[in-house]
Amino acid sequence: MALLTWRQASFSCLRFYQHKQLFSTYGKRLQELKRKLVSEPEIDDFVHFSGLEEKVSVSPPTENTPFWTDIKRIDAYENPQKPMWLKVKPAGDHALEQEYIRLKETLRGLNLHTVCEEARCPNIGECWGGGTATIMLMGDTCTRGCRFCSIKTSKTPPPLDIEEPEKVSSAVAKWGLTYIVLTSVDRDDLVDGGASHLASTVKALKQKQPDLLVELLSPDYGGRLESVSLVVNSGLDVFAHNVETVSRLQHIVRDRRANYEQSLSVLEYAKSVNNQVFTKTSIMLGAGETHEEIYRTLQDLSKVGVDIVTFGQYLRPSKKQMKVEEWVPPEEFERWKSIGESLGFMYVASGPLVRSSYRAGEFFLESKIRNRRLSSSSTIG
Repeated sequence: MALLTWRQASFSCLRFYQHKQLFSTYGKRLQELKRKLVSEPEIDDFVHFSGLEEKVSVSPPTENTPFWTDIKRIDAYENPQKPMWLKVKPAGDHALEQEYIRLKETLRGLNLHTVCEEARCPNIGECWGGGTATIMLMGDTCTRGCRFCSIKTSKTPPPLDIEEPEKVSSAVAKWGLTYIVLTSVDRDDLVDGGASHLASTVKALKQKQPDLLVELLSPDYGGRLESVSLVVNSGLDVFAHNVETVSRLQHIVRDRRANYEQSLSVLEYAKSVNNQVFTKTSIMLGAGETHEEIYRTLQDLSKVGVDIVTFGQYLRPSKKQMKVEEWVPPEEFERWKSIGESLGFMYVASGPLVRSSYRAGEFFLESKIRNRRLSSSSTIG
């Protein structure tokens, strides 16, 4: 066997050392990945994509660009603490604490769930202190696993409570409300996605209180348009369905069974089968989207006839959900409100703590709906 020269021996040692270092690095990364998968099984169960795509720069759609450089977002990785503008009072720490307690006891007594609790909404104290809550229908377990949401998930959730429509209508009647917001989990295990159950609940509410205005934050029913029609024609006043984020981030933020085009289709169809119903959607900011992508989303929503848009800051409910990319300052939310209004939306609610089912715009919408009813009555008369 030929002996290695000192140069060859040195080179071989160097290559061996480099490979050893490389395998050591990969080993550490593999161990870290295994640790994360064990501690965060919900993400692995429902999400097939593991990382953010590189941002794609999109050219502004017009010469008079609505985008800006004077308002800066805060990198949430470098500054993980919530900014001051996101600080809120804890639940129950309000002037109307007794109202908060009364509402909570009513819900518990009827075994009803609210998205306020399940999704850990930051506005729960304010809403419940004001005597209203967003009731979550079809149980507290969702068949989907969106990475931003803390609602528990299962492929086989419990059966529907057939008495829920009556329970909900009784609770709302006790509260003496004039406007109620309903939402629901996704139920892909049901043939119609739960549409008939939701429609029955709306009808029960209207039977007890004909003048009550009802808003429903609806699932997409797997894109089944007959289910959308059933719900929209149940007596509903506002049909809400969230696109959640821009097109590029859909597969990162939402469950794989939801997508941008499907949500747009649902919103467009809802308006087409009943143009007396207001349509509404919500967009989270701070998930890694660009200004251009937000603007393009607004354009798409306008094209399918959406009436109301809300903007809010994405807040991570727990360590099991995706991280916040950026903290968006209140000034940027104000800009998006102005831009949305300039695009012709009937109403835009935009602020760090605004949520789709939050009370923002409730009084405005109530006025609009009642005025429309008066106009229709005058025309018929």
